[in-house]
Amino acid sequence: MALEELVNKFQQKDEKAFKTLYDMYSNSMEGVIYNIVKDRYLTEEIMQDVFVKVWEKSDTYSNKKGRFYTWILRIARNAAIDEIRSKSYKTKKLNLNSDTFVDILESKDNLERKTDAIGITEFVKDLSEKCKEIIQLIYFKGYTQSETSKALEIPIGSIKTRNRNCIQNLRNTLINYN
Repeated sequence: MALEELVNKFQQKDEKAFKTLYDMYSNSMEGVIYNIVKDRYLTEEIMQDVFVKVWEKSDTYSNKKGRFYTWILRIARNAAIDEIRSKSYKTKKLNLNSDTFVDILESKDNLERKTDAIGITEFVKDLSEKCKEIIQLIYFKGYTQSETSKALEIPIGSIKTRNRNCIQNLRNTLINYN
């Protein structure tokens, strides 16, 4: 079944279409969420929330605005970022044991250990160093553009422009690959 037809059935609340789309995208979404929250249990919880939200808001998706995968990815990423910014998450992180704390520190500094969450690591490697840094921080680590600006010591306007250009470069690479 073509993806467009599958998405149309999903938007009509077809449970088989939902299951198929879940099977197609759940691993990628789980990787994206985990790379941001660094907690398996919390990742599973957010995953459930994301797919419930996707089910409930299926009528808001339009293929004229972008790909279905990108739409789900944005919802998953935003849900994970919302969670790490929540008061309950911050309170929980104050009470971490030392092993968890060491793992978080190591994962922040060691980009090579990142999971290939959405299958594009090979394509990202082909981008310029500036693009790799920005994409890693914003999309794989969940930084905001403002946080990325501070981390890289680059003005926020430059971050926004580079982010847009880098994503366009990545899109062109992916389009040319197919």
